[in-house]
Amino acid sequence: MKLDSIKHFPLALFTSIMGTAGLTLAWMQAQHLGMVDSREIGIALRFVSSVLYGVLLLFYGLKLLRFPEQVLADTRHPVRLNFLAAIPIAMLLLATAWYKDWPELAQLFWWAAAISLLAVTVYTMSSWLHHTHYEVTHVNPAWFIPVVGNAIAPIAGVQLAPQDLCWFFFSIGVVFWIVVMTIVMYRLFFHAPLPERMTPTLFILVAPPAVAFNSYVALTGQVDGFARVLYFTALFLTIVLGSNILRFLRLPFFISAWAYSFPLAALTLGTLEMASRGMGQFYVQLSWALLAALSVQVAYLGWKTLASALRGSLCVPEN
Repeated sequence: MKLDSIKHFPLALFTSIMGTAGLTLAWMQAQHLGMVDSREIGIALRFVSSVLYGVLLLFYGLKLLRFPEQVLADTRHPVRLNFLAAIPIAMLLLATAWYKDWPELAQLFWWAAAISLLAVTVYTMSSWLHHTHYEVTHVNPAWFIPVVGNAIAPIAGVQLAPQDLCWFFFSIGVVFWIVVMTIVMYRLFFHAPLPERMTPTLFILVAPPAVAFNSYVALTGQVDGFARVLYFTALFLTIVLGSNILRFLRLPFFISAWAYSFPLAALTLGTLEMASRGMGQFYVQLSWALLAALSVQVAYLGWKTLASALRGSLCVPEN
């Protein structure tokens, strides 16, 4: 990668850490439930995710130092702005992955990420409220990231922070999921289809109910009626999007394709949770299927991203 190409380093690349960290948590959960015998896969994935996160932070830090005007442009762009939240969200997921083996590090990660995410959420919502440049065609499912990402905080936060603070983050994520969902659906139903580059973000529709399910169960310790509504909403949206899989497979590779990974990881974690509570053999079998699909998906996306970087087509100006 040429140093000057850092100018075009894409914020959306941080969603790759959300995907790899989600895969890490899924394998760790599968090991915890006794579905796999060895911890090595989860530990290896945690190491890879953490190193990659550090590398991406280094690159974006270099972009900030050398091209601060480009970073400022990211924070003012109607689409790229929403990926800014992926930086603290990825750290929240890594905090969850490190909690059992290194709780002190996890707590440091969690607090830094939670404070940063709250700041990004406030900034993003203020931008929405006082905008002068947004149009309905700018709306896409990536708009969920800065608000719904707050619902990730309680998953590890129940062990690391006051309970009311965890409910605070959960409330932001769930309430504004409904608000943004309405706007996104209006845009999808009544306006032109998403551009090809943004089409993979449709899979983000699965993430809010799946994340909310995992977070709610962590907060309450039970799978009640509301939890089931969240889980089955995520499952239904996965079925709807899965029925259109050929359309997605025809798309060329974009960095936005990482949007496939974290939503599937969140659903996998939710299904593993259902299986762990003896809800039936269906959830055990579905857990295996989702874990296998997620593993193949992340490996493929990682390979395509590496190939793009080697070709020099990763950090390029947007069309």
